[in-house]
Amino acid sequence: MKFFEKMILLWVALIIMGSTLSPQSAFGITLQEEEELSREFIKVVLAHYEIVDDPLIANYVNEVGNKLLSVLPPQPFSYHFYVIKEDVYNAFAIPGGHIFINSGLFEAMDSEEELAGILSHEIAHVVCRHISQKIERARKINMATLAGMVAGVLLGAAGGAAAANAVTMGSMAAAQSMTLAYSRDDERQADQIGLHIERKAGYNGKGLMDVLKKIRSKRWFDSNEIPTYLQTHPGAEERMAYIDTWLEKHKKKAAPMDPYYFERAHTRLVAVYGDKSTALIQFKSAVKKNPDNPLAHYGYGLVLERKGDPKGAVEQLKAALGKRAFDPYILKDLGLIYFNDGQYEQASRILEGAASIISNDPEILFYLGRTQAELGHLTDAAATFEALIAKKYNYPRAFYFLGETYGKLGKLDDAHYNLGIYYEKKGDLKNAAFHLKKALELMDDPNKRAVIENMLKDVKGKQIEKAKAEK
Repeated sequence: MKFFEKMILLWVALIIMGSTLSPQSAFGITLQEEEELSREFIKVVLAHYEIVDDPLIANYVNEVGNKLLSVLPPQPFSYHFYVIKEDVYNAFAIPGGHIFINSGLFEAMDSEEELAGILSHEIAHVVCRHISQKIERARKINMATLAGMVAGVLLGAAGGAAAANAVTMGSMAAAQSMTLAYSRDDERQADQIGLHIERKAGYNGKGLMDVLKKIRSKRWFDSNEIPTYLQTHPGAEERMAYIDTWLEKHKKKAAPMDPYYFERAHTRLVAVYGDKSTALIQFKSAVKKNPDNPLAHYGYGLVLERKGDPKGAVEQLKAALGKRAFDPYILKDLGLIYFNDGQYEQASRILEGAASIISNDPEILFYLGRTQAELGHLTDAAATFEALIAKKYNYPRAFYFLGETYGKLGKLDDAHYNLGIYYEKKGDLKNAAFHLKKALELMDDPNKRAVIENMLKDVKGKQIEKAKAEK
């Protein structure tokens, strides 16, 4: 191992040891406070932005993030990676290991190298606890307000992030909030550690330079729109000069990498979440130029589905499967098109095939269960919904359709029980209480009765709190 790499690794280890052994003296807030702050921050994000909760995209981004994390020593908390549906170029990390990238920035990328470059930089901000170091002066502020301040800084106040600006002004003056912003020293340290993380994970480090060039180009292309990333991550020109020098000194070929998985996630992001008209032109042209590319057909099919052309969509997805026969995500999307078009026999066959290949996609099980219910295979549908719930995904609709299925099977105790869980998760306390009380009247299972009694206590407590708040 080269001297530089040894020093960076030691640096990372010392940072982590500092956060573990002496969190209060080394940093502004404790690890427990960081996790509380992250929960409040996520509430702010969800109130103003849409998270791309798409299994293909989310799983891929988390896989790349976890690949980068695998080269680091054990971390004091779990990391989570999210894509925000927002065209503005931005990516940021918050205390507690939560890392966000805007869909617009992801859409502008051309390779996994670029994604890894951005994610490794943000991971380094978390490892160094750059935000946490700056919070000491704000310790007397409650966490919800502090989360608003951090959101106002990291989400930016331009390029479509007006909501973040409103959050900042509602919590504290923007000038005070900016004391939480990254410094040039923070950026330099994050680049140094981030490049080391990339290299250890098998990337060559060039991806970060490539994506920074794209962000800078967007600034020059439209002088009225400065990418939020440049506002939240200062010193772009200085950073690029440093990275360029670093790459010259540390030349190394990246490990062989199959580009298909990046291109598949990128294709779905553009086709399903991008501008519909632009995506239609893009993928129609891609199919014409390269008819042997399965992802060109995949993207074109997804856009045709959005345009209300299921027949054309099926044709394109079948063409994609002709080139990539066992891709479970293409199979899943073909099954969903059949389901939405009322072709349940075809949907069932395709979704069963997808479920046999991939086990971590809740949508496959959910729509397989819906399809089985539509075909009248109620016992199979109930088993599928139960299997989905057993995996503990955050998928409240599974409880609703399981309750509906048990109702059709005449199992009213389990029907009301699952409907009660569904409404409790949705925050509809009145309907939750109604169904849980009915379930308690009908239920013989002692274990479930105990669960229902506890749930009713919780629901009653929430109803009392809600009534007090409304007074």
